Amino acid sequence: MTVLHRQSVLVRYFPAVLSGVLLTLAFPAFSLNLLAWVALVPLMVSIPAMEKRQAFHAGLVTGAVHFLSLLYWIVPTIRVYGGVPLVLAVPVLALLALYLALYVALFSGGLKLFPPSSPWMPFGAGALWVGAEYLRASLFTGFPWGALGYSQYTNLPLIQVADMAGVYGVSYVVVAVNGCFALVWRSWKKGARLSRLGLTVVPVIVMVILVVGYGLVRQETVRKAMADATGTKVSVVQGNISQAVKWDQAYKESTVDAYCRLSRQAGAEAPDLVVWPETALPFYYGREKSLSDRVDRCIRDTGASFLVGSPALGEKNSSYTYYNRAYMFNRFSIVTGWYDKVHLVPFGEYVPLGRYLPFLGKITASAGDFSPGSRGAGPLGFGGDASAGVLTCFEVIFPSLARKMVARGGGILVTITNDAWFGYTSAPEQHFSMAVFRAVENRRPVARAANTGISGFIDPRGRIMAATGLYTEAVRTRTLPLVKIKTLYSVAGDWFAVICFVAITLVFMVKRRLGR
Repeated sequence: MTVLHRQSVLVRYFPAVLSGVLLTLAFPAFSLNLLAWVALVPLMVSIPAMEKRQAFHAGLVTGAVHFLSLLYWIVPTIRVYGGVPLVLAVPVLALLALYLALYVALFSGGLKLFPPSSPWMPFGAGALWVGAEYLRASLFTGFPWGALGYSQYTNLPLIQVADMAGVYGVSYVVVAVNGCFALVWRSWKKGARLSRLGLTVVPVIVMVILVVGYGLVRQETVRKAMADATGTKVSVVQGNISQAVKWDQAYKESTVDAYCRLSRQAGAEAPDLVVWPETALPFYYGREKSLSDRVDRCIRDTGASFLVGSPALGEKNSSYTYYNRAYMFNRFSIVTGWYDKVHLVPFGEYVPLGRYLPFLGKITASAGDFSPGSRGAGPLGFGGDASAGVLTCFEVIFPSLARKMVARGGGILVTITNDAWFGYTSAPEQHFSMAVFRAVENRRPVARAANTGISGFIDPRGRIMAATGLYTEAVRTRTLPLVKIKTLYSVAGDWFAVICFVAITLVFMVKRRLGR
């Protein structure tokens, strides 16, 4: 490859690199969410001059740059807690980023379906992006982390549309606006009369106005419903237990003592429910009597129901099975129910096809080797007529799991997690931001308890009521409204994403047939 040719390639794909950088800047920890509205413009402006193969490659570059920089925290996580050396940790991140980049490549390649000056391009681009995100969230157990709509989690008027179309509805609006800007930019550079773009610009502006207008009205409706609803007082406890000592036998008593001390602080506010994080108990409850008794006394002293994360043992076919469990205790320390995590982390909590691929091992060996719980599990009752739909760790990034909990009667959503794996990276904030959408989609308040943070509360409008810092002991208590609103998203799920996926598939089939 000559120097001139290398320069040509760099120039050709520079817009794709720029789009990847801008996308990441829109997410935590930078949280420059306004950049999301223009992040894809460089990529989209460059595509019309490319062949289909080059357009696909440009999307691959954008996706690779974006996901490498967004998910950088995977490297320190698997190095520190998985014992994976740097020379292997970096390729793991690179392979994951390359896989996720394929969906952006499908988007950019699919843009070639539309003529460069087509007024329908922004709307087609939105459908393409949403179709690709939906596919990414569905294939191979799904990995919807970093869907574009999540970048707007603090934009309350905009995200209210999620109670109809989910996070995908927000992604669609953002991408359509990017497409509109790209079309205007190309027309201006070519000297075309911008008045001819009215067929595109006006509908996009109207769409944004309608979405934001809906959000403003809907926020007020939900506020009134919250004011009229009965409430339940919930405390979340953040123990800040170092992952380095969490499973050390010598620290088990001090871990339980720390959570009990913080829970007694919460008890001063007379909560209905106290929530401890994922695997807060560093032992199998009920099998180590002295530690279990200590937990029981703590619950009785506090005088509230408790939701406590703990590993659990079960017996199946004369062998043991292990579960990532959340126990619900009443105020007399009697177990009234439990929830076993359903959607486990591949290579973190189990090895896919582990029976046939035992050499793979687990990336985070200390996380446990768990079996999934029952997919028919429902919410856990507490404090009379209240109930909590439990989502453990990264289950909160899957909208369908929250929706099912609400459909089965969950009055509030409770997510428990241990984000100590992530250290001082942007991952905890990215993780927390996705819980905002579960509140809006289902119009249910969310309580979040994390071992090292971020713990807090989100109301049914998506407003963050309280949030702790990282790596501090903390207790937060809030009264959560038990609203009874039933949303379109709760009932119909990802109907909007499915329509986008089907529509783009049909367009592709028709175009291919006409091309022949």
